[in-house]
Amino acid sequence: MAGVNTVLVLCTGNSARSILGEALLGQLGAGRIAAFSAGSKPKGVPHPGALRLLARKGIGTAPFRSKSWLEFIGPDAPEIDLVITVCGNAAGEACPVFPGTPLRAHWGLPDPADVTGTEAEVDAAFEETWRLLEMRVRTMLALDLKQMDRATAQDALAKIGAMEGAA
Repeated sequence: MAGVNTVLVLCTGNSARSILGEALLGQLGAGRIAAFSAGSKPKGVPHPGALRLLARKGIGTAPFRSKSWLEFIGPDAPEIDLVITVCGNAAGEACPVFPGTPLRAHWGLPDPADVTGTEAEVDAAFEETWRLLEMRVRTMLALDLKQMDRATAQDALAKIGAMEGAA
């Protein structure tokens, strides 16, 4: 198997979980993975809680934007090796056909953007989402996907999605 060099993290709004997933994959997979995120119905801007979290983690927020998954199906789109959905809505939607034959995984997590309350309470929800995503990304990066056949890789990625905090 070819391994995973490009990952697209999908959610409906592309404002919170998918943005955090893109940031984590880009940071932890630096030099190994090109990470992207998108949504089926993008909100247009990242959630302020996501941007605050990235800033606290020392990650520049300028590159992150809320965008449609349609950006990843045209002739100029990068070939995607793995599509990860992080919300139940995106997992259940009919995804477009992405160039190549990407692996697919569902790593559903509760949406921190749904949390209401003080800024500290919202920030705590984003921190928890970050922790759960980081655990999944680190586990994925520890896999030797190049040595796995497609079915084994698909199964390993599905097991990651069932880790602590799965929604």
